[in-house]
Amino acid sequence: MLIGLLTAVAASACYGTGSVLQAVGSRKSARREAAAASTTGLTQHGGPSLSSTAKAAVTWEFMVGTVLDFIGFGLGALAARLLPLFLSQTVISANLVITAVLSIKLLGIRLNTREWVSIGVVCTALVLLATAAGPEGGGDASTTTHWWLLVASVLVIGGGTLIVRLLGSRAAILAGLLSGLGFGALGVGVRVLNGIDPFHLPTLLADPALYAILVAGIGGMYLHTVALQIGSVNGATAALVVGETVVPGILGVLWLGDSSRPGFAWMAILGFVVAVAGAVAVAWFGEPEGGAEGTGTAPDDGSTAPVHATGAAKAPEDGTRAPDRAAAGS
Repeated sequence: MLIGLLTAVAASACYGTGSVLQAVGSRKSARREAAAASTTGLTQHGGPSLSSTAKAAVTWEFMVGTVLDFIGFGLGALAARLLPLFLSQTVISANLVITAVLSIKLLGIRLNTREWVSIGVVCTALVLLATAAGPEGGGDASTTTHWWLLVASVLVIGGGTLIVRLLGSRAAILAGLLSGLGFGALGVGVRVLNGIDPFHLPTLLADPALYAILVAGIGGMYLHTVALQIGSVNGATAALVVGETVVPGILGVLWLGDSSRPGFAWMAILGFVVAVAGAVAVAWFGEPEGGAEGTGTAPDDGSTAPVHATGAAKAPEDGTRAPDRAAAGS
C-alpha cells in the first residue's frame, strides 16, 4: 500500500509539473500565432487544427512537460496495479493542486482564498481515502471484456476528435470530459492487462487491453492539448477530473473487486466524493472573472504576464485564445 501511494504521489507530481510547463509552451505558441495575426491554426468551426496543435507541442517547455507526462504515465500505471482505482486515480488527479502551487512561480498567477480552501479540502480528502482504502481487487476479466474496453476507447477518442472539429471552441468542456474518460480507460486497461505478472511478451501483445491503453492514452493527451487551445480551459479541466476518477473508481469497485477496509466504507465514499469535488473546485475557481482583474495580456517580449488564479490569458483581438492549463490527466 505504501509503495503504491508513493508511486501515485510521484505520478501526480510529474503530471502537475508537466501541466505547468505545457501551459507555458502553449502560451508561447499562442502569442506567436497572435503576433502573426494568423487564422490558419483554426478549423472553419473555430477549433484548433492539427498543425496549430503541433506548433504548441514543439516548444521546449511543452516537450519537457510531455516527457514528464510519460514518466507520470508509467508511475500511474504502476500505481493502478498496486492500489484500488478509486484511490490511485484520485491521488493522481490531485496534480491539480501541484499545478496550482507551481503556477504561482512559473506562470506568475495568484491563488485566491477559495482556491487555497479547495486545495486544503483535496488534501484532507486524500488522507481519508488513504486511511479507508483496502486491498486492490484481482483485476481478472474475460477476453471479451478486454475487447469491449478497446471498442469503448476507440469510440471515446474517435468520437471526441470528430466532435471537437465540428463544434470548435464550444467543445472545450466536452473535450476535457472525453480526455478524462480516456485516461480513466487507460487506468482500467493497465489494471486488467495480461502478460505482466509474470511477464510474457506474446500474451501481452495479444491482449486487446494493451491497444486500448495506447488509444486511450495518446488520444486522451491529444484531446487535452486541444482543450488547452480553446475556451473554458478550467471548466474543461474540471470535467477531465470527473472523467478520470469517477468512472474508473466505480468500475474498480463493481467490476475489479476493489474495496475499503472493513467498517471504513463510509470514509472511502466520503473521501472520494470530497476529493473529486475539491479537485473540480480548484479548477473551477481558477476561471478568470470579467474585468481587468483576473486577466492579463501576454507581452510581446515573450515573458508571461501574471494572471489571476489558473485562468487563461486575455484573448487576442484576432479571436484566438491564449491557452492555459490547470492540470493534465495523464
